[in-house]
Amino acid sequence: MTERPNILVVCGRNKKRSRTAESIFKNDNRFSIRSAGLSPKSDRKISEKDLNWADLIFVMETGQRAHLWGLYRHMELPPIEILDIPDDYEFMDEELIELLTSRINDTLKFVYKL
Repeated sequence: MTERPNILVVCGRNKKRSRTAESIFKNDNRFSIRSAGLSPKSDRKISEKDLNWADLIFVMETGQRAHLWGLYRHMELPPIEILDIPDDYEFMDEELIELLTSRINDTLKFVYKL
């Protein structure tokens, strides 16, 4: 783990949830963050380069972790944490921001003492 970990946040199409996470944490000094989507229709589709960059990956749903493992089974992936946030929110929705902030911060405190 680097001193300032690289965090990749992934959702289905990188339009709402993962983009919101990137937006709210982009100026956080504890870590670097980027977002990507699993769908070929994503605004920013996940790549092997993203996975090699990441020290930790957050996905929104259990199925997304399984999807990542299946797509990239030839790679050694970093730890993947599930945020358990359904696709019920718009980009920068207030409730989505609260969920992302608390769940990402809780995981970082617990796992990385950040």
